[in-house]
Amino acid sequence: MDVKKEEQVQTKPYSGVKVFLPTALLMMAIGWGGLILLIFLTLPTLGMRWLFFFCAVIAISGTFMPLIAYLHLRFPGKPPATVAVVVRESLWAGAYFPMLAWLQIGRVLTVGLAVLIAICIVAIEWAIRLRERSRWDPGMGRNP
Repeated sequence: MDVKKEEQVQTKPYSGVKVFLPTALLMMAIGWGGLILLIFLTLPTLGMRWLFFFCAVIAISGTFMPLIAYLHLRFPGKPPATVAVVVRESLWAGAYFPMLAWLQIGRVLTVGLAVLIAICIVAIEWAIRLRERSRWDPGMGRNP
């Protein structure tokens, strides 16, 4: 596949939530299944703690993926969200909650810190989307 076709595939908006269901279900099965096995069958050693965070990111990302895809279909933006945007935003959600769990293990998590981290994640995503919107496309005004 040449570079031009690959760019078109990545920037093409998706058509429905059904596109994400197989990936989301697989991620949820691996993530939540791994978390259940870790919680009930292992001791909290260092390696198992890291595996907990890994499984938590996968589980929560898979859980949020259809919801984020639905929200982008329900409230479309300019430019419309692509598959990459939905995956990236679900990974942001998947990283946020294990980050809160990690901070809670050290007993440093507060409501203010959780809100501050959420605001930072939203600001970073907003800046990324702003950059995507500001890209100049010479063929944008033409009809195919």
